[in-house]
Amino acid sequence: MRFESCAFGHAGPTTRRDVITLIGAAAAWPVAASAQQQAMPVIGYLGSESPEPYASRLVAFRDGLSETGYVEGRNVAIDFRWAEGRYSRLPALAMDLAARRVAVIVAPGGAEVALAARSATTTIPIVFEMGGDPLMLGLVASLSRPGGNLTGVTSLSVEVSRKRLEFMSELFPNATTFAVAVNTTSPTSALQLKNLHAAADSLGLQLRILTASSEAELNDVFRAASEMRVGGLVFTSDPYFAYRSHQLAALAIRHGVPTITQARDFPIAGGLMSYGGDFQQSHRHTGIYAGRIVRGEKPSDLPVQRVTKVELFVNLKAANGLGLAIPPSLLSSADVVIE
Repeated sequence: MRFESCAFGHAGPTTRRDVITLIGAAAAWPVAASAQQQAMPVIGYLGSESPEPYASRLVAFRDGLSETGYVEGRNVAIDFRWAEGRYSRLPALAMDLAARRVAVIVAPGGAEVALAARSATTTIPIVFEMGGDPLMLGLVASLSRPGGNLTGVTSLSVEVSRKRLEFMSELFPNATTFAVAVNTTSPTSALQLKNLHAAADSLGLQLRILTASSEAELNDVFRAASEMRVGGLVFTSDPYFAYRSHQLAALAIRHGVPTITQARDFPIAGGLMSYGGDFQQSHRHTGIYAGRIVRGEKPSDLPVQRVTKVELFVNLKAANGLGLAIPPSLLSSADVVIE
């Protein structure tokens, strides 16, 4: 049997075999296109929370990535895994990304995320972002020559926990007792408490330690601080607290507790004060390192970046609501005063 020409643009008659061959080739086009898409490098992104709390940090990360020439959806893909605030899920999510054999795993938002990523692979490059000391946590051999498959960015958020106590003492010079909120599941909690106790001893202060690692316990922390009638409440540095800044601000207002945390999102949401590292810089540098690794550089050759900028935010409206007058010395130290 013969088929008339003009199908597929042939000038002469076409046999059944020709038609089947051509149809087969046409059917292969989507496969070829899919293969090209799969060839696009994939960044695995391991987050301890959900996309919404990470929104401003993701903007900074993508900005850093674009500085190296990579734009999501154009020449690089990002595969996200979110732990929804349950740190126990992080190791399995990290293993899932490792099984995908992504080009690099980005582990931002604290020691918990970095440790989970490290447990999942010794070969896939990992870029962490945290406030703790990666050397003390055993993540790298040295800051200048990390060795292995990890490098990243660290800020001073953990180191300056004691400074938050000093700011609260300056605000309440007659107070002798302050409450401290700590997430005992954090790998850096013991070090932060040690530093806070040392600061309290030097200032002649007493500390009341309150623990929280769930949203229900956060409400208990503020209720307890209010009932203790302490000078104020100091939060240690922890991603679980940082990503719940809006909730913390609402609780601080409801219970009338003067509070300082690490994240600028807290005073922006109506809380009193924050003091911590500049997360926009640290996440932008994380994006830069991810792009450089996708481009072919090795994490062992990329020194750990240290963001030394710290920010003090003061919310005057919150102070007025608490009946507080912020000392001029504290206002002059502030990077941002919210009126």
